[in-house]
Amino acid sequence: MKKRMRKLWGILMALTLTAGLAFNVNAVTLNDAQQKADELEGQKDAAEEEQASLSERLDAIIKNMEDTQEKLEEKKAEVEAVENELAQAQIDASNQYESMKVRIKYMYESGGSQMLQVLMESENMGDFLNKAEYVSKISEYDRNELIKYQETVEEVEKKEEQIQTEYEELDDLQTELITQQEEVQTLIDSNEAKLADIQSQIDENAEVLQQLKAQAEEEARVQSQAGSTTWITGGPNVVTGNGFFTHPCPNYTYQSSYFGEVRDFDPIPHKGHDYAAPAGTPTYAAAAGRVTIAGWSYSAGNWVVIDHGNGLVTKYMHHSALSVTAGQYVEKGQQIGAVGTTGYSTGNHLHFQVELNGVAVNPDLYM
Repeated sequence: MKKRMRKLWGILMALTLTAGLAFNVNAVTLNDAQQKADELEGQKDAAEEEQASLSERLDAIIKNMEDTQEKLEEKKAEVEAVENELAQAQIDASNQYESMKVRIKYMYESGGSQMLQVLMESENMGDFLNKAEYVSKISEYDRNELIKYQETVEEVEKKEEQIQTEYEELDDLQTELITQQEEVQTLIDSNEAKLADIQSQIDENAEVLQQLKAQAEEEARVQSQAGSTTWITGGPNVVTGNGFFTHPCPNYTYQSSYFGEVRDFDPIPHKGHDYAAPAGTPTYAAAAGRVTIAGWSYSAGNWVVIDHGNGLVTKYMHHSALSVTAGQYVEKGQQIGAVGTTGYSTGNHLHFQVELNGVAVNPDLYM
């Protein structure tokens, strides 16, 4: 009996120990599962926080890019205004210089003898004094004209310094915009897997990002062209039509824009005619005149400005290459360059602008 009791007790103890072991195994498994669940929840929260932070960073960068782009557009307008002011100052200086040359040549050839003759032909002392005052006023006029010319030259020099400063500021804004665009691209590339969870937010900004990227690439293109004017030898003169102006690009494919036209991308009425043509198509001086500018402009690209006298000026923009230089006198129909898409341009074309006393007018009035 005792033997049977001991055996039963052993069996019960064994069952108890086995049940206890089974309970402990189940407890550890549940604990591990709970711990894993807590860890996953924590990772989820961290991922959500990181996603939110990434979204905020993207929004902030995009906002900065939009602000920079707005500043850049304002700076473009400032640069274009200063370039036009410089062009007008150079035209004024050129006109004053030509007038002074004529006056100096006259005085040199006459040797002052005509002034003396005027005084010697006086009928009496009163007449002599009146004529002497007249001669004095003429000399004073010449001095004032010389002073005016010196002031105009100083204005040109100041404008040239100012435009260099404007160019530097424009370069800084362009570099800043490109850097911001690269920062967005780097951020997107390095977080590609994480961005999958916030794709809806990226989609909302995709259009803005694409536009800003295109603008950054365009600014990079313009910046890379800065100062890269190419010079070519001009071909024979070409004069077409019977108007005061010959056509500046007679081999154009079609007219892509008109004077006064308001385009979708620019609320300001267009200041000239745009003639779309293949790159390299020759462009010609609309009329005879003096070249006051032949070189690089951020907005106009490689451009030429010609002064025809009496306040009439023509401007030719976006050339791929130029065949004239500043100070050169050109004939009507003389080649001045080749069609391109330099500066702020969306395709190969010649922008032809006519100004009368500094105000843009319809080119058709002269063609």
